[in-house]
Order: sequence, then C-alpha cells, then structure tokens
Amino acid sequence: MDFTISTRIEDFRSRIARFVENEIMPLEEDRANYDAHENIRLDLLEQLRGRARAEGLWCLQLKEESGGQDLGKVGMAVCYEEMNRSIFGPCAFNSAAPDDGNMMVLERVATDAQKERWLQPIAQGKARSAFVMTEPHPGSGSDPGGMMITTAERTNDSYIIRGRKWFITGAGESDHFILIARTSDHPRKGLSAFLHHRDTPGFRIDRRIPIMGPEEHGGHCEITYEDMEIPAENLLMEEGDGLKLAQIRLGPARLTHCMRWLGLSKRCVEIANTYAHERFAFGERLSNRESIQMMLGDLAMQIEVGRLLVMKAAWELDQGSFARKEVSMAKVHVANLLHQAADTAIQINGARGYSKDTVLEWIYRYARQARLVDGADEVHRMVLHRNAEKDGREFWEWGVGE
Repeated sequence: MDFTISTRIEDFRSRIARFVENEIMPLEEDRANYDAHENIRLDLLEQLRGRARAEGLWCLQLKEESGGQDLGKVGMAVCYEEMNRSIFGPCAFNSAAPDDGNMMVLERVATDAQKERWLQPIAQGKARSAFVMTEPHPGSGSDPGGMMITTAERTNDSYIIRGRKWFITGAGESDHFILIARTSDHPRKGLSAFLHHRDTPGFRIDRRIPIMGPEEHGGHCEITYEDMEIPAENLLMEEGDGLKLAQIRLGPARLTHCMRWLGLSKRCVEIANTYAHERFAFGERLSNRESIQMMLGDLAMQIEVGRLLVMKAAWELDQGSFARKEVSMAKVHVANLLHQAADTAIQINGARGYSKDTVLEWIYRYARQARLVDGADEVHRMVLHRNAEKDGREFWEWGVGE
C-alpha cells in the first residue's frame, strides 16, 4: 500500500480541520452547550450540520449517488481522525455511530426501494437510526449466532417479532431500526435482518440504561418486541442472511470507531503537551522532565502504530477484503490506546485533568467502553489466535502484486 493520500482527500482533511477548529471547538468549551447526557445540544447540532452540509463536508462514507463524498475507507480514516479532535466532531458531519455503520450497510445490501425509504432520510439528516442485536442474558452478545432469543416468525406476507434487546445505542432518538432476529435454528443461516420504524405497534423502549460515561444521542436502551408485525418487504437481504449482514456491517463500523478514537487520543496528547509546557514544578517546566517526555513519547509511538493498523485495515477494505484480522488488531490496539492516552494526559494535568476544566475526564469515561463495544478485547484476541493457529506462517504473508 502507498501511504500518500490524494490531493482530494487532503482537501477534505484540511477543510474538516478548519471547521472543527473554528465552528466546533468554541462550542465544546462552554458547558451550556451540552445536553443532560454530556453531548452537544441537539438544537446546536442541527445548526452545525447545516453548515457542514453547505461546505460539502457531509456523509463522507457514502457514494455520490447516495448523497455522499465517496472517499473510500482510506479517505475516511484520514478525515474521521481529524473530525474527532473535538468530542462533538463526528455527529456534525453525519459520521457518528450508529448511523455511520447503518448507512454503509444499507448502501451496500438494501434494495433500491429500501434505500429510498430507509437510507435516504438518515443520509439527509432527517432521521436517526439504531442497530438492534445485543440481548440480555441468556441471549446473544459478542456471539450473535450463539443463542439469539428474539424471534421472527413468518406468517403469510409478514413476520411477527417477539423478544428483548438491550444496550441499543441511539435508540432513544432513532426513527429507523435494523433488527437482527432468529428465523430458524440453522447454525449459520438461522438469523435474519429487518427494517422497522419506531412507531410500529408492538415496539417499546423500556428504559434508557444509565452508563458510566457520556452518551451518544439517544443513549443505550432496553427494548421489548411484543408481537410486532413487520411486512416481508422489510426483510434485508434474504431470510437467513442476518449473520452475514452483521458481519458486513460490523467490520467497517469497528474500524470507523478506531479512526475516531485516534482523533481523541491525539487530542489527549495535545492537552497534555500544552499543560506540560505551561506548568512549572520544583523550579522547571514539566515538559523538561524526562519522565514526562517518556510518557508523551510513548503515546506518540502508540498513536502512530494505531494509525498504521487502521490504515492497513482501511486499505484492505478498499481492495474488497473483509480485513477481519486487520480490523481486530486495530480494534484491540486503538481501544487500549485511547484509555492509555486519556489516563496519561490526566496524570500529567494532575487535579486539572480530573476536573471538568478540560475534556480529559469526559474522554476517560468514554474510553472505558471502547474495550467492550463491537466485541470485547478478549473476543478479538481469541479470534486472532484461532486465525493464526489455522493459517500458520501464512498469517503474516505479504500480498503480492503484479
């Protein structure tokens, strides 16, 4: 792979950088601009989104015919990292989870009619969406095919949905839902994917689950399906393709998390560096102390390692590969990096870092979920081991061109 980027991608990166600096960062500094769940107020967000659309910085992940900028995964890696210099950044460009992953999978697998009805409102910023898969015990979590309890029973021209889901990100503000439910007991073809609207009878949000960190808009919700009827035309792909759809969606979605987390990691270093240069202790600047230099130097190296892992996985995806091992490596490394970056920056800032005078404590609480969402560290490491054991020396082989 070539590590240079095109002039078009650099143009988007630089314009996003200016937009974040001039339009978003000033809002982040004022606590009056936060909602009750420590995200940007929705009224201010809509204003930002309007300006981002006007500047052509909207929906970088989609193709032009879908209303996007068609930057590819490599271009997204560059720009998403820049967006998340601010904690408010990604949602301003319609590049935040879960809409980000939902739009990409709908663009790839939905029919033209489904794209018009379900994708376009999200792409245009008129609707938000959620991906409904995880279940309470004893239902499925990181292994969706293992024991999914929510069922979809076919009756003539519709499906009847019964079951419970939880930790459904964004559900409280979502209009459109992609639901994974069991349609048979087949080990690989037992799950199917469906589309439904929040107003469909039989669908209920029971609660917004309180969490440790700041929340995405719409929170993380527990949901009940009580004999909800979905027309067969709302089936995504074919019956039995639910696990396949989940795999198509989750790989790129995991990687876009990593792209954004790199931006937050760099922001932590930025805050720590600034403070270390300004703060004097025991007669010298903190930045002159070897211990501080080692901490920040290690972070700089780990961030660059993360960028290389993310770019390798993005390049593989652009070549048409599923990039499973590359995405898993990036996910584990960058999730832990984000936690390390926030922790180190707080340590350097001392009491100031632990206070709400900076966004470090916000990032620190947010970072803890990174090692859980879209597959816990242990799951990805286990999968990597299985692949390495199966592939042997070929696990590390280089791709050979002409």
